Amino acid sequence: MWNERYSSPGYAYGTEPNDFLASVASRIPRGRVLSLGEGEGRNGVFLARLGCDVVAVDSSDVGLQKARARAADAAVKLTTIVADLRNFVIEPGQWDAVISIFCHLPSELRSAVHRAVVNGLKPGGVFVLEAYTPAQPKFGTGGPSDPGMLVSLDQLRRELDGLFFERAVEIERPVVEGRFHTGMASVVQVFAIKKP
Repeated sequence: MWNERYSSPGYAYGTEPNDFLASVASRIPRGRVLSLGEGEGRNGVFLARLGCDVVAVDSSDVGLQKARARAADAAVKLTTIVADLRNFVIEPGQWDAVISIFCHLPSELRSAVHRAVVNGLKPGGVFVLEAYTPAQPKFGTGGPSDPGMLVSLDQLRRELDGLFFERAVEIERPVVEGRFHTGMASVVQVFAIKKP
């Protein structure tokens, strides 16, 4: 499905970084950053331009091919890994930041990935997430149709136990990110820190 979506001309979710990610970018350490479900590279390239050492993971080789081309155009380094997050190992204590922007996973897998994120962050490392909530389907402006792939703030607090939530909100906001994410939406935003 993702290779088919990313095979279309242009960029499925636009070329600009996610608004929430951009708003907290100054707080993201300029070290090793893991971007989950990176797709076509808009967020990874943005962070690489800020001086981060970005590793972008996605199940779509087509999307990551576009991401590499964007990185080359921007003259920045972006390491890409084609992997299903069921099989990708997040190394413990190795990451200064982990980014998850509209990376929707089945609930059991999401919970396992989030536990690995907590373990994978270095002390002082940060986790940045924006995702659609269970209220999103009423808007019809993007995101999965499977309710099990949507996530609430309460679920995230449980799954990310061990992190300090500096920003944690469920809000309705306009999301304008390419042809698949456009319009008012119900999202959850998290900026969390692994305390030393």
